[in-house]
Amino acid sequence: MIKKLAAFVFLIIFVSFQVYGQTNHFNKGINLSGWFQENSPTEIHFKKYTKKDFENIKSLGADVIRLPINLHSMTDGPPNFKLNDLFLNFLDEAVNWAEELNISLILDNHTFDPAKPTDPNIGEILIPVWKNMAQHFKNRSGLIYYEILNEPHGISDSLWRSIQGAVIDEIRLIDTSRTIIVGASGFNSYNNLQYLTPYEDENLIYTFHFYDPFLFTHQGASWTDPSLVSLGGVPFPYDASIMPSVPDDLMNTWVQWALQDYSNTGTISYVRGEIDKAVDFKETYNVNIFCGEFGVYKPNSLNNHRLLWYNIVRTYFEYHDIPWTSWDYHGGFGLFEDSDYGLFEHDFDTYLLAALGFNIPPQSEYELTPDSTEFSIYEDFIETGIVKSGSSGGTLNYYNEDSMNGLFSISWENPSQYSLIGFRFIYEKDLSFLKSSNYHIGFWFKGNNPNAEFQLRFVDTKENDQDRPWRMSYNIDFTTAVFNNEWNYVSIPLSQFFETGSWDNNNWYNPEGKFDWKLISSFEIVNEFDKLKNTKIFFDDIRIFNPDSSTNVEDEILADDFLLYQNYPNPFNPSTTIQYSIGKSSFVTLQVFDILGNEVASLVNEYKQSGNYRINFNAQHLTSGIYFYRLISNNKILTKKLTLIK
Repeated sequence: MIKKLAAFVFLIIFVSFQVYGQTNHFNKGINLSGWFQENSPTEIHFKKYTKKDFENIKSLGADVIRLPINLHSMTDGPPNFKLNDLFLNFLDEAVNWAEELNISLILDNHTFDPAKPTDPNIGEILIPVWKNMAQHFKNRSGLIYYEILNEPHGISDSLWRSIQGAVIDEIRLIDTSRTIIVGASGFNSYNNLQYLTPYEDENLIYTFHFYDPFLFTHQGASWTDPSLVSLGGVPFPYDASIMPSVPDDLMNTWVQWALQDYSNTGTISYVRGEIDKAVDFKETYNVNIFCGEFGVYKPNSLNNHRLLWYNIVRTYFEYHDIPWTSWDYHGGFGLFEDSDYGLFEHDFDTYLLAALGFNIPPQSEYELTPDSTEFSIYEDFIETGIVKSGSSGGTLNYYNEDSMNGLFSISWENPSQYSLIGFRFIYEKDLSFLKSSNYHIGFWFKGNNPNAEFQLRFVDTKENDQDRPWRMSYNIDFTTAVFNNEWNYVSIPLSQFFETGSWDNNNWYNPEGKFDWKLISSFEIVNEFDKLKNTKIFFDDIRIFNPDSSTNVEDEILADDFLLYQNYPNPFNPSTTIQYSIGKSSFVTLQVFDILGNEVASLVNEYKQSGNYRINFNAQHLTSGIYFYRLISNNKILTKKLTLIK
């Protein structure tokens, strides 16, 4: 390891330039993707990043964050494209953090699909959207920047220049002093800057993106055409002795010809020469330029080669006084060893930080210890340390204002079978102590379909190819929740979850007793049984708690004075006695259902004083089978099973 580090440091020193400081709006930073890039405001996981993350990013030496936003989806659509209030509340908070911390923030309109050309009529969207943005943010500090559109492509350079110019003019009618970031067509290519004659407006920064040589930076990528998933091990710089052969699925495509030409394009001089095209634009027109994205996709790349590329590109940018934001913070191009959810204190790729000239914060090994206290999963927001996962299907809203407590609840309407609301823990949870200590998972629930049924489940971590992501589940139906379109509380001991198997590599595996409560990856709410059609359900305050010590509303709900006892005798024929206790005077219902959820008897349906009760149930008219009896009082529910044998 010491030899490798020494060699890498030597490479950095060898390829570095002397950097001459000039005044820029900002100098270096990162893209913070995957936060505001959602299909609607109600899908934004706002607590994914916090002010603390902004502080951490600044501590790396960054003075700018580029924030990609799926901006057009944050409006009410044509003709006015009014910005959604929830979205603005979220974005205002991010802007507040940037201003409080004195870090520049680029509001990047990242409404972008690489597979679809930019619409020639895109101005009909951009103009009203940016007029609304300018109206809202015009009084903010100079730390806030507008970026009109990320990577326009498939549109002529002249038409794009005209559209972008019209947007600039409309912004200036409202916000006269804001610095605006503009770019060329061709995916913001430096090659297309030559076709972008600068605008008269002098308060602009001209952006470009840099991912060359493309075969090197995108080897392993699935979103290219054709897919480059099968391509790996492409070196930088070119080295004939380790060049990979052309994968079979990429024969007779542009990839084959590009690999054959890689001895020319895979060199340090070629990379610098391509960057020089942006430098020429800057010097010819005396304008400010900025590299908004550059990076290497990690999965199939050679690590030391990747680090060298970053250092070559970064130092050349700085030599020519080009500010930059690397793509990305998290993700496959990101700064962390764990591509998806690395933690600041534990998971940085420190060699990459060095290659980018960032400060390196102290790092330590993460130690997984058993959870020993209550914690929330959702309370108005998905909690910090948890990310949403899975495929929701239907209409999912994390911020429905019809809530039991606080500001918001989760609503889910008409989901398809097997779709789910997933909560993935950034680091695995060890819930073994909580399970053995009678902790519950509880939540407020509301549903409009008494025949609905869905599944709660914990999924453990797949540690290797021989392991599976095993499931521990609990089914929710009329026997465990009240579907009366009113808020009711549901509480299930972790110990009552049962193992249900695993879906892995497109195969189903039956339970093998291998579920591990010490390595929990996620909690999920799943339309397992396809019984949520034409159904809308709500969840609020999802948390794991100790019913013996909780001081919240759940404490009242779980009070011992609300009890339903096991019927006696059981099994029975044809009569049995059911006993129950009511702690507070209330309207009480006691019903019996068959296994399909059909009501077969209503035993109590009246107001009752607090006290202990017993009632006889005669099932003479019923056939043998399993039945359920359910007690409801004060929006609380208890259910038990009884067996009739004739």
